[in-house]
Amino acid sequence: MSPHSEIVLAGGTGLSYRRCPFGWSRELKVQDSGVDPVAHNRAAWDKYVQEGNEWSRPVSAEDVERARTGDWSIVLIGHEPVDRSWLPADLTGKDVLCLASGGGQQGPILAAAGAKVTVFDNSPRQLGQDQLVAARDGLELRTVLGDMRDLGAFGDATFDVVFHPVSNLFVPDLAPVWRECFRVLRPGGTLLAGFLNPDAYLFDHEALDERGELIVVHKLPYSDVTQYSAEERATKFGADAALEYSHTLTDQIGGQLAAGFVLTGFAEAPHQSDASAPYMSHYFATRAVKPG
Repeated sequence: MSPHSEIVLAGGTGLSYRRCPFGWSRELKVQDSGVDPVAHNRAAWDKYVQEGNEWSRPVSAEDVERARTGDWSIVLIGHEPVDRSWLPADLTGKDVLCLASGGGQQGPILAAAGAKVTVFDNSPRQLGQDQLVAARDGLELRTVLGDMRDLGAFGDATFDVVFHPVSNLFVPDLAPVWRECFRVLRPGGTLLAGFLNPDAYLFDHEALDERGELIVVHKLPYSDVTQYSAEERATKFGADAALEYSHTLTDQIGGQLAAGFVLTGFAEAPHQSDASAPYMSHYFATRAVKPG
């Protein structure tokens, strides 16, 4: 198999995207008209890649080789391998969209397992990690640059699976994400989505990170751009940190149902290192199907 990887620009960055780093529809609801979340978070994630963020470290050649023999796992939430029964038993020839899933991790493994993979992400450098693995290990892999809320680069009913790991905290509105996922999936297709427990945003992050104390200070839903000024964000998180937005379970789960999905699976996991881990699940995951 000859290596193939291309980068396609989808959508744009002209419309109004830190602490737990983990990529628009025609209608766009913006919480802060002074911030372009797409452009800001694109630059933030490009920097995270340069800094070696754990969600930007490509899989090894050995991992790819094992996946070719059927021995593989990928992460949807936290560090927990996704339940293999949530995916087709045989991925050979299946069209899979890894949505906001750059970094050279899930996409290459699924490609090595036989799927026809497209990785879509807002960060060119994140996509570059997938291109690196594709070239290194001779994988067929397509990469597309864009905002997860606008999948206009793809036609209706294009994919059998959408794999969407924890990443929608980086966009202010979710309804376009679920509508687009529903549109690009074929009837009977599956959406696997991971997302943060919104309660994780209740706590003062400095007390949590520095002293392991759970001190409730924020009302929900939370947003970096409405909770803090640009100057405060720069002081607390760094001027280049990604912008984050909490989303209610109504928006996360109810939004999938409103888009037309039928939920067929649910899972949760603690944070791998956060002080909240003994007390609450930090991550949720859903398996949803587009009715045939």
